[in-house]
Amino acid sequence: MSPRHNRPRGGETPDERPGTGLDRFGLERTEEYQGEEWKVRHVAGAAAAGKRYRCPGCDQEIPSGTPHLVAWPEYGGVDDRRHWHKACWNAKDRRTTKVQRSRNAPKY
Repeated sequence: MSPRHNRPRGGETPDERPGTGLDRFGLERTEEYQGEEWKVRHVAGAAAAGKRYRCPGCDQEIPSGTPHLVAWPEYGGVDDRRHWHKACWNAKDRRTTKVQRSRNAPKY
């Protein structure tokens, strides 16, 4: 009996399927925000271990190991990437433009 092969038929690897939004880094999609196209990628909690980010939607810290989203303008560079809570990204159109930071919030 020959060994079982767990490979997709047709010669494609799962992360090369066109039109599925899958790439080698994870699930990525394009959304419109503030009149331009943004790339949005999910970040698993394990991939964010050891790092902390500040969400631009709520101005709160995203703790290390917390699943979240990374969004950047389609033609932006590495410096344009922003890490968002998933709920904050989904509510971005309902929020005001001025987020007020509390007195005891860190400045970084």
